[in-house]
Amino acid sequence: MEETRTFFGNKNNRIIGAIALITAAVALSAYAVYTFKQAEYIDSGYVGPVTITVQGESEVTGTPDIGTFSFSVMASNQDSTLAQNEVNEASKEIIAYLKEQGVEEKDIKSESYNLYPKYSYEETRCLNGMGYCGGNQVEDGFEVSQSITVKVRDIEKAGAIVAGVGSKGATGISNLYFTIDDTDALKGEARSRAIADAKAKAKVLARDLDSRLGEIVSFNEGGDYPQPYYDSRMEASISKDAGMVADEAVLPVGENTIKITVNITYQLR
Repeated sequence: MEETRTFFGNKNNRIIGAIALITAAVALSAYAVYTFKQAEYIDSGYVGPVTITVQGESEVTGTPDIGTFSFSVMASNQDSTLAQNEVNEASKEIIAYLKEQGVEEKDIKSESYNLYPKYSYEETRCLNGMGYCGGNQVEDGFEVSQSITVKVRDIEKAGAIVAGVGSKGATGISNLYFTIDDTDALKGEARSRAIADAKAKAKVLARDLDSRLGEIVSFNEGGDYPQPYYDSRMEASISKDAGMVADEAVLPVGENTIKITVNITYQLR
């Protein structure tokens, strides 16, 4: 009997034809979905997930727990070695006093040490012997100065220590300020509060938009960190020889404020 052939021919041809039809149907469906999505995007102007960005703020106040100040020791002499010895002896005496008051060695830091030649101006007589005709600078000994910075952790003793250093021969005391030694805990507290503030604002905004908060897309942080409290009254030199040494300096420490601002972007669902 003669074999009857269909449109697709033998069995293998029928299988190939079926696969081709399925592939074409899938491609057509995908194209239809793509076209629909494209039309939807064009109609709505939608180009990505809807997001909102909110800002949270927080301030935390702390009381300074350390005081810092600088002092200088100076000496002049025709001999540079003698000038250096004078400064070294004066510095040793002041440092010994600081340690007696409980200041640790790690909190006493030499900031600068300078040795400079000194000059004086000598006028020159004119050749005719009448009057002076100019002059010249001539070396006139040496000047040595050392600047030391001190950190006082027992802040209640800061005033007495400042006055004590002046009585020990320091030629200048300045740059006194109060600050918080470790601000990490305060920054962490301020950050947590700022994030909570931003999240609360985001929930209200999402509710008003008939949406729900999704994932966080971005986060950034900024802030104003505490500036040292500076007592300008200490700008003047306090010198034993000048009779300016007080029994104890009155030094209010004030407060420092840490301000954190965060910006958080959320997806909406």
